[in-house]
Amino acid sequence: MIYSMTGFGKAVARFDTRTITVAIKSLNSKQADLSVRIAPAYREGELELRALVADRLQRGKIDISITMEDDALEGNAAPINKEALHGYVHQLRTIQSELGIDAPIDLVSLLRLPGVMDSESARTSEVSKEEWEVVRTATRQAVEALNAFRAQEGRMLYEVCATRIAKISELLGRITIPEAERIAAIRQRLEEGLTKIAPAGGYDSSRLEQEMIFYIEKLDINEEKSRLAHHLSYFLEVLDQPTPGQGKTLGFIAQEIGREINTMGSKSNHATMQQLVVQMKDELEQIKEQVLNIL
Repeated sequence: MIYSMTGFGKAVARFDTRTITVAIKSLNSKQADLSVRIAPAYREGELELRALVADRLQRGKIDISITMEDDALEGNAAPINKEALHGYVHQLRTIQSELGIDAPIDLVSLLRLPGVMDSESARTSEVSKEEWEVVRTATRQAVEALNAFRAQEGRMLYEVCATRIAKISELLGRITIPEAERIAAIRQRLEEGLTKIAPAGGYDSSRLEQEMIFYIEKLDINEEKSRLAHHLSYFLEVLDQPTPGQGKTLGFIAQEIGREINTMGSKSNHATMQQLVVQMKDELEQIKEQVLNIL
């Protein structure tokens, strides 16, 4: 099963008068790169929640947001921390005096500073075990929603990669005809060249055969064709594995496919074969772009 690294998941839970919202989004990345924004009331459990998410999502650039709203505070006067507000004002006036700046202090900007106006600061009670379990459950639900999104995207990636691999296999089969023509054309060109430059007595045909064998062996691509066919088959095998996490392996196989295609291109020495090789490279580039998003 193929999973994409791109996804979004969200879960909302209730505990007492609190509404807990967990939102997780992920993008492609070489490893697990977590960024967490968590409500102050739950910061003590941040490491546990990070581990929970990283264990289930494995890889990707992951942004986690956990917020909490308390209905008990609605309709009450705005919970302003006067001590924090006075502290900010005192510091600003001191700085203004030192720098000689005479400008009014923006109260709205002050209210946005950390700790001045925080609804959660009005709730001093510790988070209970029951509430923690609700937060954990909501986080798991958000992860599952994201994984469902990843699975849906993964099915699309599977179809794209499988189609491109099939196209490369079809192009590989078409190389056989111009490959046979190429050998005959090389032989004819060499014989015509030797006829023009050979002395009146002609040239040694047995020596020509030896040189032809040596020259054609250097241009032979049967080994590359065999290895390429094997890599294409192996790519599909890995693509069909039941457990997710094939992205890195598929990336390595794509590199090997590219190496064989490049070698064939350097040995082709035939216009039609070179065109087929270019088409294979184009298909492979599109595969590589998709593999970057596979978990």
